[in-house]
Order: sequence, then C-alpha cells, then structure tokens
Amino acid sequence: MNFKHEVASKISSVTDLNIDIIYNLIEIPPDPSLGDFAFPCFQLSKIYKKSPESIAAEIADKLIKKNDKIFQLITPIKGYLNLFIDKSIYLNNVISEIINLDDRYGSSNIGEGKTIIVEFSSPNIAKPFHVGHLCSTLIGNSLEKIYKFLGYKTIKINHLGDWGTQFGKLITAYKHWGKEENLKEEPIKALLDLYVKFHHEAKNNKTLNEEARLNFKKLEEGDPDAIALWQKFRLLSLKEFKKIYSLLNIEFDSYEGESFYSDKLETVIELLKEKNLLQISENAVIVNLEHLNMPPCIIVKSDGASIYATRDIAAAIYRKLTYDFERCIYVVGTPQALHFKQFFSVLKMMGYNWANSLIHVGFGLVKFTDRKLSTRTGDVIFLEDVLKESINKALKIINNKNPNLPDKEGIAKKVGIGSVIYTFLKNNRERDIIFSWDETLNFDGESGPYIQYTYVRCQSILRKSNLNTLQANYELLNSPEEIELVKLLDNFKEKIVEAAERYEPSIITRHITEICKSFNRFYRNISILKTDNNNLKIARINLTKSVSIVLKVGLNLLGIEVTENM
Repeated sequence: MNFKHEVASKISSVTDLNIDIIYNLIEIPPDPSLGDFAFPCFQLSKIYKKSPESIAAEIADKLIKKNDKIFQLITPIKGYLNLFIDKSIYLNNVISEIINLDDRYGSSNIGEGKTIIVEFSSPNIAKPFHVGHLCSTLIGNSLEKIYKFLGYKTIKINHLGDWGTQFGKLITAYKHWGKEENLKEEPIKALLDLYVKFHHEAKNNKTLNEEARLNFKKLEEGDPDAIALWQKFRLLSLKEFKKIYSLLNIEFDSYEGESFYSDKLETVIELLKEKNLLQISENAVIVNLEHLNMPPCIIVKSDGASIYATRDIAAAIYRKLTYDFERCIYVVGTPQALHFKQFFSVLKMMGYNWANSLIHVGFGLVKFTDRKLSTRTGDVIFLEDVLKESINKALKIINNKNPNLPDKEGIAKKVGIGSVIYTFLKNNRERDIIFSWDETLNFDGESGPYIQYTYVRCQSILRKSNLNTLQANYELLNSPEEIELVKLLDNFKEKIVEAAERYEPSIITRHITEICKSFNRFYRNISILKTDNNNLKIARINLTKSVSIVLKVGLNLLGIEVTENM
C-alpha cells in the first residue's frame, strides 16, 4: 500500500480538491511526534477564503467523523493537518509488502509501453578512459537501471567520440612518429603519447595543424588509407574501453558513435535549407540563434568539415525514427549545456515537437587539488588504475580483518569498485568532485563498503536465526528505532520515483545510507535474536530481512554489487 496516496485519497474524499494536488502537498514531518504525514493548508486560504487553521480543523473534523481505521490520531495544529497512521496496519503492510515483492520492491509499471534512451559514458576514441569519465558512466548507468525498474524500455547508447578534427591530428602524428609495435603493446598509451606529441610539436610547426585538417578532410571523403588508420584506432580503443566496462559490470545496447551519422549529415543540411534556417557567417554555415540569446549553431565549419552539433542533430532524428523514444537523455558534463541548448533549439526550429523530450542531464567537473585534467598534456589519471587500486586496498583490509574469508579476491572487487561508485554518486550530480585518492578509497563512515557491510550484517543475523520467513505480529514492533526504520523502508519507493524525475541517483544513495544508519541504531539498541518472546523475535527477523532486501535493491540501482560475507 502507498500510504501517502491513501492519505491523499482520504483527504480528497472530504474536500473538493484533486488527489494529485493533495499528494504533492503532503509532507513527512521531521519530528515523529507531529505525525506520520502532515497536510499544510496555507495554499488553500485563497481558495476557501478562510484561515489555514480553520481549514485544517474542518478537514480534521470530517475525517474523524468518518472513523476510518487507517488513522490512529488526527490533529490540526497551526495550519497543518497532522495525521498518525495506525501502527499495526502500517507496519504489517510495509514489511509484508517488502518480503512478498523481494527484489521487485519499489518497482512499478509507470513506464510501461514507453522507451527511454540514455546516452552516457561516450569517451573519445584513441584517448585514455580517465577518471573524469566516471561521472557520465556511473550516473547514466544508474539512471538506466532506475527507469528500467520503473517499467520503461531502456536503450543504453555509448555515443563514442570517434569522428572529428582530432583524428586528423592523430593520423598526422601516427604518420610522422607512430610505431606499430607500440600500438600493439599499449594502444591507448601509444595513442595518447602521439596526441600529446602532436600538440607539443604544433606549437613550433604551424604546418602540422594544416596537415591535420587535410587528413581529416581525407577521412570524411573516404580516403582508404585514412579510413584504415581510423578503424585501427577505433577497434583498439574499444577493446580497451570494454575492459573498464567489464570491471564496472556495464553493458551497452549500442556503440554507434559520431562516425555512424557522418553519411546522414547531407540530409540534415538539406532539411535545414528547406526550412530556410541556414546562413553564411565568416565562410561557415550556421543557424542563427540570436533571437534566443544564444551564439549561432555551426553546421559546417569554414574549412568545409562537419562539426559535432550537426552529427548530434542527425543522431536525434535517427533515434526518434528508430526507437520512437518518450525521452532521450544525454548524460554529459554541465560545461556542455550551451551545446545542447543550441542543437535542441535547432531541432525545434526545424518543426520537431519531440525535441522537447530531449533532456541534458549535466554534472559537475572532476577536479584535482594540484593540477588540471588534460589529454593534450598527458596529465591524466587512468580509470583502470583507480579501480585496480581500490580493489587492492579492499583486499588489504580484508586480509587484515578476515584473512580466512573465502573468495577474498571476488569480495575485494565488489567492495573496491563499490567504494568508487558510491563516492561519485553520493552527492548532487551538479556538484564538482574534488578528486583525491584518500577520499575515493575511504572505507570509513558514509561509503559504499559501509552499506555493503550493513547488508552483510543483516544476512549474518538471518543465517543465525535459522528461521524461514514466518507470519509475524508487527504490533510488537513499537520502539522508536523500529518505527523509524520501517518509515525509511516505506519511503524508499517514493525515492526511486523522485530519483527518476530529477535525474538524480544521489537521492537513492543518500536514502539507503540513512536506512543503514537507522538499522545500525536498531542493531545496537535492540536485541534481535536474544529475546524470550518468540513472536517479537520473528517480527524483528522479518524487519531485518526487509532491510536487507531494500539495501540490495538500492545498491543494484546504483550499480553496486552486494556480497554475502565481508
């Protein structure tokens, strides 16, 4: 049962207010003594021409007269209608629902029949998969899981940066300084070294940039030698990238990158011509967006080369025709916000009303305390190094605390990678992350391992109980610790929907962290197994099982694996 919806329905039945309006107004008081739910009546004063206090009192009186068993107490206080749910009904419904639904608790069919595309990760070919790519990769992966859990059909697209003028630079560098043996031994490192060398040499040799432009032009025109080198760079890079995705347990439905749309650009240009949207500015072909207070969207550069905005327009049209999406979400850093506003606006000007369903989900930068991340200078931290370092640290901790633990390497992998994922998904996505090894690999306090360990603690209690799930008398759960814990478990369903609506996985991260804190208070203060009252023991065991189910669901939605031992 969705108790918040049930409360909204009861209030709606004694007023002429729409149930959805009531639902959105209902609050959960920070202090349990003020009720399980509170309905503020301040906004209703203009409608009813009465004080909030009078409105709250009238609604309370009508609800009390109906004598609905769901309410234990109804009190109007200072313009609020405070509602206390009957604890026996509440506890029984919440815990029973979790245990019955198990790993489907919190799921729904609200997305049934609708398709959502999530474009995320999207690294550049021939460049290292560095720690800066983690935000897009982890946020996008979590959002896709959340939408799928809510019943949507999801399409995961890795829009690889596999086209553009940087390939002209890389082809030029390879022709001048490339060695086949280096490329076979460490492809990404070799390609990065060539890219860095190109920019270093180009400072003193201006002809290199012109040569790079010509080489990219050859690539666009289908020159066999240029295509062969580009394909080699792409295949080698993708092979390396998939090693990282395997570590993170991430798969994609499509790796169609920018190059896939290169043969569709002429169609886009023709469509723009038909709409009389193209202008010439400084020898470049543009769409003027001055009326929207934005710089022009460049469609073809002055040297005749295409640009990624044109390819993104082509990609959006192709995806709509292919998948007929409800929403197409782009998980790309906030610094690219203008780019998305520009090409979304161009699509609207072309008459595509579905452009309103294109969503840019931005996120902050990954910064360093002592330097700036740059592939041009070679100053990067490889993501694979971060993940492996975290796994090694987890293994050292396990060896110190539990040296005889079976499958230590497998557990260390889950804990180490879980630590990294939690670090990047614990805060609002638009906040910058100041990267430091100490914080990323911190296994104390609010962290991935803390949640994983709480899950392990629950599983240990369940094994020690040696009881299968039984019918329980949940009225016996009357301590503040138990009531608080059940409320958090109940709210988990709403947090999933909120995370989807706000494109914000950190809502789930924070909520399951609060569940862990609440459970550990319960564990410290309440005897779960050592009680003479067998009915009370069963109720607490079922509550513990409910916590383990919700933690597993929450961690899975974040992309973090659970472990049964630790």
